[in-house]
Amino acid sequence: MSIPFYQKYHQHYDRAYRNKELQSTLSQYQKEEKRKSAVYSHGSAAYTLGSAASHHGSAAAYRHESSAAYSHGSAAYGLESAAYSQGSAAYGLESAAYSHGSAAYDHESAALSKKSAAYSLGSESLSKRSAAYSLGSESLSKRSAAYGLGSESLSKRSAAYSLGSDSLSKSSAAYSLGSEAYSHGLKDSNIMIEDRSYKLSPKAKRAKQSLLSEEKENKAIDYVVPVFTGRQVHVSGITDTEEERIKESAAYIARRNLFATGEGISATRVATSSSAEEQYEKKSRKVAIRESAERLALKKTLEETEEFHRKLNEDKLLHAPEFVIKPRSHTVWEKQNVKLHCTVTGWPEPRLTWYKNNVPINVHTHPGKYIIESRYGMHSLEINKCDFEDTAQYRASAMNVKGELSAYASLVVKRYKGEFDESYFHAGTITMPLSFGVTPQGYASRFEIHFVDKFEVSFGREGETMSLGCTVIIHPDIKRFHPEIQWYRNGVLITPSKWIQMHWSGERATLTLAHANKEDEGLYTLRVVMGDYYDQYSAYVFVRDADAEIPGAPASPLDVECLDANKDYVIISWKQPAVDGGSPILGYFIDKCEVGTTHWSQCNETPVKFARFPVTGLIEGRSYIFRVRAVNKAGISIPSRVSVPVAALDPADRARLRSHPSAPWTGQIIVTEEEPAEGIVPGPPSDLHVIEATKNYVVLSWKPPGERGHEGVMYFVEKCIAGTENWQRVNTEIPVKSPRFAVFDLAEGKSYRFRVRCCNSAGIGEPSEATEATMVGDKLDIPKAPGRIIPTRNTDTSVVVAWTESKDSKELVGYYVEASIAGSGHWEPCNNNPVKGTRFICHGLLTGENYVFRVRAVNAAGLSEYSQESEAIKVKAAIAAPSPPYDITVLESVRDSMVLGWKQPKIIGGVEITGYYVNYREVIDGVPGKWNEANIKPVSDRAYRIHNLKENMIYQFQVAAANLAGVGTPSPASRSFKCEEWTIAVPGPPHDLSCTEVRKDSLVLLWKPPVYIGRNPVIGYYVDVKETEATDEHWRSVNEKPNANKFLKISGLKEGVSYVFRVRATNQAGVGKPSDTTDPIIAETRPGTKEVEVDVDDNGVISLNFECDQMSPESKFVWSKNYEPIEDESRLALETKGGKSKAAFKDLGEDDLGIYSCAVTDTDGVSSSYTIDEEEMKRLLALSHEHKFPTIPLKSELAAELLEKGQVRFWLQAEKLSGNAKVNFVFNDKEVVNGEKYKMKVDRNTGLIEMIMDKLEDDDEGTYTFQLQDGKAKNQSSLVLIGDVFKKLQNEADFQRQEWFRKQGPHFVEYLGWEVTADCNVLLKCKVANIKKETHIVWYKDEREIMVDEEHDFKDGVCTLLISEFSKKDAGIYEVILKDDRGKDKSKLKLVEAAFADLMTEVCRKIAVSATELKIQSTAEGIRLFSFVNYYLEDLRVSWLHNDAKIKYTDRVKTGVTGEQIWLQINEPTPHDKGKYIMELFDGKTTHTKMLDFSGQAFDEACAEFQRLKQAAVAERNRARVLGGLPDVVTIQEGKALNLTCNVWGDPVPEVVWLKNEKPLLADAHCILKYESGKNASFTITGVNTIDSGRYSILVKNKYGTETSDFTVSVFIPEGEEEVPQPQPSKGDKKKV
Repeated sequence: MSIPFYQKYHQHYDRAYRNKELQSTLSQYQKEEKRKSAVYSHGSAAYTLGSAASHHGSAAAYRHESSAAYSHGSAAYGLESAAYSQGSAAYGLESAAYSHGSAAYDHESAALSKKSAAYSLGSESLSKRSAAYSLGSESLSKRSAAYGLGSESLSKRSAAYSLGSDSLSKSSAAYSLGSEAYSHGLKDSNIMIEDRSYKLSPKAKRAKQSLLSEEKENKAIDYVVPVFTGRQVHVSGITDTEEERIKESAAYIARRNLFATGEGISATRVATSSSAEEQYEKKSRKVAIRESAERLALKKTLEETEEFHRKLNEDKLLHAPEFVIKPRSHTVWEKQNVKLHCTVTGWPEPRLTWYKNNVPINVHTHPGKYIIESRYGMHSLEINKCDFEDTAQYRASAMNVKGELSAYASLVVKRYKGEFDESYFHAGTITMPLSFGVTPQGYASRFEIHFVDKFEVSFGREGETMSLGCTVIIHPDIKRFHPEIQWYRNGVLITPSKWIQMHWSGERATLTLAHANKEDEGLYTLRVVMGDYYDQYSAYVFVRDADAEIPGAPASPLDVECLDANKDYVIISWKQPAVDGGSPILGYFIDKCEVGTTHWSQCNETPVKFARFPVTGLIEGRSYIFRVRAVNKAGISIPSRVSVPVAALDPADRARLRSHPSAPWTGQIIVTEEEPAEGIVPGPPSDLHVIEATKNYVVLSWKPPGERGHEGVMYFVEKCIAGTENWQRVNTEIPVKSPRFAVFDLAEGKSYRFRVRCCNSAGIGEPSEATEATMVGDKLDIPKAPGRIIPTRNTDTSVVVAWTESKDSKELVGYYVEASIAGSGHWEPCNNNPVKGTRFICHGLLTGENYVFRVRAVNAAGLSEYSQESEAIKVKAAIAAPSPPYDITVLESVRDSMVLGWKQPKIIGGVEITGYYVNYREVIDGVPGKWNEANIKPVSDRAYRIHNLKENMIYQFQVAAANLAGVGTPSPASRSFKCEEWTIAVPGPPHDLSCTEVRKDSLVLLWKPPVYIGRNPVIGYYVDVKETEATDEHWRSVNEKPNANKFLKISGLKEGVSYVFRVRATNQAGVGKPSDTTDPIIAETRPGTKEVEVDVDDNGVISLNFECDQMSPESKFVWSKNYEPIEDESRLALETKGGKSKAAFKDLGEDDLGIYSCAVTDTDGVSSSYTIDEEEMKRLLALSHEHKFPTIPLKSELAAELLEKGQVRFWLQAEKLSGNAKVNFVFNDKEVVNGEKYKMKVDRNTGLIEMIMDKLEDDDEGTYTFQLQDGKAKNQSSLVLIGDVFKKLQNEADFQRQEWFRKQGPHFVEYLGWEVTADCNVLLKCKVANIKKETHIVWYKDEREIMVDEEHDFKDGVCTLLISEFSKKDAGIYEVILKDDRGKDKSKLKLVEAAFADLMTEVCRKIAVSATELKIQSTAEGIRLFSFVNYYLEDLRVSWLHNDAKIKYTDRVKTGVTGEQIWLQINEPTPHDKGKYIMELFDGKTTHTKMLDFSGQAFDEACAEFQRLKQAAVAERNRARVLGGLPDVVTIQEGKALNLTCNVWGDPVPEVVWLKNEKPLLADAHCILKYESGKNASFTITGVNTIDSGRYSILVKNKYGTETSDFTVSVFIPEGEEEVPQPQPSKGDKKKV
């Protein structure tokens, strides 16, 4: 048995790794041994605790605490332990769990864990106190044969247990304490064991392990024991720990040979005795008592353990495993659980492993599937929810140290339908053949790899992004074991790059070409690897050339590579493109670019034709990329894809510095030179020869010399013209390091010879032998044209082209294939990347077309001539035999016959299926017999009755389909059916379900009625639907009531969701058994889907039309009515031409109502339908009548309109007129023609027909008619112009004519009108046109010219006249006249009566709107409420309201208007005057209001101000004042008498005081002052003289105030007398104080 593939490279199967682990673990163990006191304490405590645990029967505590604690599985196979002991000496590398104390009873095993030091008596860690462990060793040695601690004989037989045997001590790698020491029972001795070499240690901790290697003694064998590493359920008990100790001992025997090799443990035994090297130590009494107590406790523990072992193994003999009860075979149904039991005996207790088909069962692979239990020798395997995959042979393998024994049992899992359904695996159900491989369990198993939603042959263009994807389904689905997804192009594994990205989602694999190039063209293969098995799917990807930047330029080259790179040159190669642009390619330009820059430089000045070129002038150590462009006479192509970066280095340096990193941004590589060492002069190189020669360069190659010393050598290359010995050194400056060199600058046509010399630090050696004469020129010839082009059919869009290879062609790159539709002369490339074989599939061809092909070869020298053209071949699919039918079911069964039904094959082979052949066979006791033919002639239906069967006999059936290519492979045998009379009352299942007219949200389901109808006729059908992946609980009925038809349109589907359907028939007895489900159908409207269209031709024929562009040559149109084939063609005529089919109704009537469908055979379900109901029939019949008796449709009927000059235009417009359309113009039943009066025009492009008359006369009254005729179609339209209609049109025409004449001079565009401005002024305005500078405008009112202050500038063509404070006096008739030399125009505006009233209403409205908010003003008389307007008119009616009641005006409350102020005066206000005041302004139509809240603070403040002003008025009225009578200046002659009198007033009577020059004037005889009745005051001077001149004042005063009146007296002397200067008189103003 071999190791499973996924374990072959696991680290613990590598022996070198294993040894390394052993050494590492031993080293760890040595460190642990140095912890002496800790080891002793661990061992002592562990043993003591273990003894107690054993005594009390607690296996769990004993297992974890005892020094002899062996965890579950630490024995032979160590399966259950999860912890690998670091200190345990692992007996086998495959053992997964040895506990820390696993060496307690096995001293030779060297399992010295941290807790097992109790038995490591020779360790330095055990001091004098460790002697207590030897107590009872002699008795234990005698009684325990299984452990053989002192028995030499048993140690020879078991080779495992004797601790005292010298021979076993040498062979084993453990510490042997010596049987002698144990036999004497040394109790107080200090046993010293020297640790010299520990090469063995247990493995490092590992969680799981799958295999164990069993080796015989002293000989390793290749037999590998598979071990079940799954979950086991153990029952804990007192004996668990002891069982583990026995198992561990058995494991030692199985692996001893591993330890007996050079990796063992060597130990030196130091004999001790009571008389030799006794060490004495002073101890306190307390220490001595404690040690004595410990010894007694250990002795008691040993005795108890010995007694326990004696009871456990009474016979004391080892024996091989033996099955007391073997597992029993079972047969169960699917989904049931089964449990296999067995009982095994043996000593040591065997370890049991379960196998399925010789493969160990691992529950970790199938969590919850298996449960394994082991208890007291009883073992069981439980398998949950059995399925068919669990049908197998199961083996229970028991093994211990004495041998291995197996027992077998078979498990058969049956399905509820009968037996194993083989149809699941035939080609009709899965797309790939049955697959076998290796599963992660490491055994051969079946894998089913399905490729769903596959990428097909793809076409792209350079520069585009292309994506290839495929959904992968793998069965069985193994968790934690994922497939490896690989992509190949032309058989070469693809790795991700900047051009290619790969993605695996767990279900779908995707490959994306980020920037497609012709290099990406090829056959792409998706390979899914599962262990040692893989399956794959392939499809071709074509990449067309990008559009040329220059028309006629060639396509870009491809596959640019660097063939040979040296320190100063690189040889670039490429492939020629398939498309030359229509003219031969003249050559190629090579461009280079240093990595890290974007600057491209051209390497060659003239184009090179050879597809290889050496690029020189490189800088050593720099990296470069290259591209190539092709050139022809039309121009240069777009560049190719860039090459992979290459460094300009000597090949020797490149090899030596391959791992040296390059600079991150320049790509420069650092080159270092080594200092040459002294040595011998090298010998000549050997095997010098020319490996490549062109007209541009020659490449030499040679082998290094045999004699070259210890240092490296370099080379000088020399050349000479053939026939001479004039040798010239080619590389004169620096020798080359690599044994390859390109020689440039050779004369074309000449022959050269070459030789090479070696050199080093010791000097230059002898030259090599010269090469033969080499002619400089292209040695590679253009290949010859291929021959024998043979095309063969492949699919309906592809052809296989084969040819014979070009003869005597060297270095052939491949072939280009071109195709052309026969007779067209236009050739298209089939591939843009040369193919290397002699066979190619040309895809993307047009179905049904005839193609011819030609091929040409290509190498570096160029492209060959075209081959001869092939024979023309029609593109159509090659026929093949159909695939097997599937889903065979019984539709009816009687005593001696059965009716079968089945589904059509998935692949029909390119032609129609001609029939089916049915075979049957008897099945007796589960054994099938021979096949018998049921029919000799093929049956065309997918249902057939097989006669002459035996009643109650079991039968199986198979069906084979046949077509023109032959009979296909029969289907796998159906499940078994019993031939018996069906007596059920309900009908049988419908059959032959099919889906048609599949759209994104609906489809039509068709079926055939059941063969067995039950006791009553079928009355209808129920259709069920569910999503494909849904369980059976999700079936739902589409129709609530039975459907009487055998078809149903199912709507409400979700786009992109896959559905399955089934049908159930029903009769009066009930609903019958459902039919078989349909194949999964995805609800989607496929691209290019077309529908049936209805058409009515010119003759009124109604037809249904359907078009299909996916037809194959064998495809046919099948028309149906209500999904039944149309057999009666008396009412319907069918006609098919190419990809179009028409069903024409001969006489559409009620008998033709129904659903008409059309399906195209040999396509992917192309179909559509059209429903004709009564409403649709009426519409079609009406449309048919229109087509039979056609009329010219009119967009508009005949109408008349006026043109600008007053002309009358009669016109109509038809929907469409042909060039042959004719029009007759008729007036009062007389045809009129084009002339002076009638001007006619017909525009056939727009369908516009018109007739123009300059003027309507009185005799033009009548009926006008336009008569149209266009082929068969006719129409006419009339217009009646009689009576008032004619008169109105005539008047409008006359007016329009006058208007036109008016507009020839200055005229009004908008006549005179008015508007009221925001300032409540009236603005008269009009809009004029056709104005010039000489144009005058004159305004008139009531025929009197209005003089305006400024001239009009006609800005914006508007003339205005502003009337301020418009009132009744402005009423009248206004007129404005425009005039110049071209004429005049006038406009009148009557502002009288109603027009004036309207204007006044608007003015009043504007005034009312301009009113301000009400305000309060206090006066001496009372309080005034007022509002201002722009100006006031009497037409504006004013009213006041107080608290919403109109105010009654009295002497105390008055209203009025003062200027622009409207007021309300309230004299002597009282509290009753508080409240809300509203002023209403009525403009004649609308009332405008202003409101004031005159209460509260506003009222109080106003009243307070009123009182203040009132008092001030009283004071002003009663104050003292001079009422008059005094002059301002008095001039009087000296000597005259002066008498002045004035009136004074005041209440109370004022006091009077006279002043002269602001000084009181006293009365005397000269100046008499009088004041009479409190009213009259007089001033008298009897005789004035000059002294009386001055300024006088009268001062009157009372309690309310004071007032002064001044006057001046001037006294003059008559002439002749001396004049005395007088003071300047002042104005006699009154002064109030």
